[in-house]
Amino acid sequence: MEADPRAPELTTHDFVAMLNASRTCVLVHDGATKNILWANPAACEMLEWSVTELRPLKANHMSSSAQQYDRVIGRAWLQEAVDKGVSRIEWHYRTKSGRVIPTDAVATRVELAQGPAVMVQFRDIEREQEIERELRLTTSWVDALARQTSAVALMLDGSGELRFATDSAVALFGATPDEPLGRLTDYAGLRLEDRPATWDEVRERATPATQVRLEIQGRVWLEGSVERLREPGGDAFLLLLHDVSERVRGEVRRERELHRENYLARYTAMGDMAMAIAHELSQPLAAAGNFLAGVRSRTLDAAPVVYGIDSAVRQIERASQIVASVRAFVGHLEHVEQVADLNEIVEECLYFVRLRAEPAAIEVTFDRSADAVPVHCERVLTGQVVLNLCFNAIEEMAQCPPQRRSLVLTTRRDGDTGVVTVDDRGRGFPRNPFDESFTAKERGSGIGLALSHRIITRQHGTIWAEHRAGGGSRFGFALPATGPG
Repeated sequence: MEADPRAPELTTHDFVAMLNASRTCVLVHDGATKNILWANPAACEMLEWSVTELRPLKANHMSSSAQQYDRVIGRAWLQEAVDKGVSRIEWHYRTKSGRVIPTDAVATRVELAQGPAVMVQFRDIEREQEIERELRLTTSWVDALARQTSAVALMLDGSGELRFATDSAVALFGATPDEPLGRLTDYAGLRLEDRPATWDEVRERATPATQVRLEIQGRVWLEGSVERLREPGGDAFLLLLHDVSERVRGEVRRERELHRENYLARYTAMGDMAMAIAHELSQPLAAAGNFLAGVRSRTLDAAPVVYGIDSAVRQIERASQIVASVRAFVGHLEHVEQVADLNEIVEECLYFVRLRAEPAAIEVTFDRSADAVPVHCERVLTGQVVLNLCFNAIEEMAQCPPQRRSLVLTTRRDGDTGVVTVDDRGRGFPRNPFDESFTAKERGSGIGLALSHRIITRQHGTIWAEHRAGGGSRFGFALPATGPG
């Protein structure tokens, strides 16, 4: 490339200024006598001599006293540069205070106006080796930290690309070690103040730092800080996080338990209302029956009237029976642990189940265990769970075609537990009702399932919901069995 004729030429003063600014040490020796002619500030600083003090010194004054650094060897090295143009050597200089400094020195022949000279450039390799050792040690520490620490450290650029991740982070992300990681949001969801957030939002909030939470595949939660690091080539972002999965799961459990407690509180209010209604209805029903009996005794010859009165009496008796059963059922929520046969409990509930199923033409089948299934339970409360599961199935199948309206109750012994299942052929459920809101129905309260969950788990049992292979749902519960299996 040709020089631009308009560009200003550098002067001798310019070259001297550049050598003075250089951090490489420079000594200029006369080519014939090997006397020091000049030294730049970096050389004076390292050797602790001024230029004036350096000029009269010989090699033995400013070199190590070891034999391999004898003055004769030093002069021969400089002469080789005069003869061949350049010569290199590892030379140990000695400072004014007596400190010996190992250097990598290069002697180069230069032509000055007064004749040949040797320019020696050298640097403190001991200091460089010390810096290298420190860097290796620091690298080793960082590497050990990345491999061993349980904390998660991430370094990202402004676009959210991962530039560094500790081994613990790579394992949590399920990423492949030693391969580019990509964007953070490919592995985890970001949350700010317990709400979903984008990387751009997190980046803007980091002024210079903010709190952030990561959710990895809904199973691991990390929490910590993201800090902005100002860099000349663009800001970087450091995330220091720790695993808070147990705490988050505990919060979810507490929230779910509070949800269930709210349902139970509502159920208690409904139970009180049911007791009051049953109490108030029993008297007018009994009175209506008495009035009809009196009218019938005075209407001996009117057969149609007698038939109508008899039918009304039967319906009132049926209503009275239902009210009495509701009062007994709601009014005797005993908390005394008993031993009861699941077969008998289901038998006692079948009347109410069939009563609810009849208007929707739902067939109810009881697949009773051939042997007794004795369990530790609260009899009436357990019966209530059976009713709740059956009533939910009946309401679901009432929306289905008639050929699918079939309800099957089953009892069996399974190891050390007694099991009851309720199978329906309805539409199934979109999500596990025992994990979330207890109901998928548009107008459902979910109180029945919430209460059922509390009753069964309080009795050291388990309750579940699952999809049936042929369509529909299976709800079931298991309680601790008693006696030989």
